[in-house]
Amino acid sequence: MKHKNFAVVLAGCGVNDGSEIHEAVLTLLAIDKTGSSYQCFAPDVNQYHVINHLNGNSVKESRNVLIEAARIARSDIKKLSEFNPKDFDAIIFPGGFGVAKNLFTYAIDGPDCLVNPETVECIYSALEAGLPIGAMCISPLLITRVLGFGTVTIGNDITTANAVESLGGTHLNSERDDIVIDKENKIVSTPAYMLNSPISVVAKGIENLVNALYDLM
Repeated sequence: MKHKNFAVVLAGCGVNDGSEIHEAVLTLLAIDKTGSSYQCFAPDVNQYHVINHLNGNSVKESRNVLIEAARIARSDIKKLSEFNPKDFDAIIFPGGFGVAKNLFTYAIDGPDCLVNPETVECIYSALEAGLPIGAMCISPLLITRVLGFGTVTIGNDITTANAVESLGGTHLNSERDDIVIDKENKIVSTPAYMLNSPISVVAKGIENLVNALYDLM
């Protein structure tokens, strides 16, 4: 495979209030296995809230999305406002509940959710530049919320699938390591941890997604 450059957008660090760490790391691994490189990004904003991942309780604490995401990126991360689609061949959004709290507010507001302005600009600029867009877990709903179109999968959760449809997208049910490719709009999605999957199956779905993005370049 020829060397390509991927942008990876993170939403913090931790499944309940940031990016899902397994999904994020497996994304970076899958990119590296193609012989390509990546650059991580995250918005420089405060998290919606902070969750104690040992007991699931919210704690009275404030954390920054960019600083927390730097944990996953091993400090090699840039502000999302610095994203320039001319520097990349594709862009990927891992999932995690923090995506639905920090990048857009679906976890709080449902389909009437708001989207972080830098995230909106990032997605639109990627689309206009013709970059293939990858999304996993809850992130396909984010893409649909911003664009108002596209064929994606989040697995088979009826409520979330209906939200995709209500926001103008088309949802296709999928199995655990499946991908859905919207060739017209260059969007590739996979359910990842939206389904009850072991890490090896999540890894396979993410690798399939990255390879499909590569083919769309």
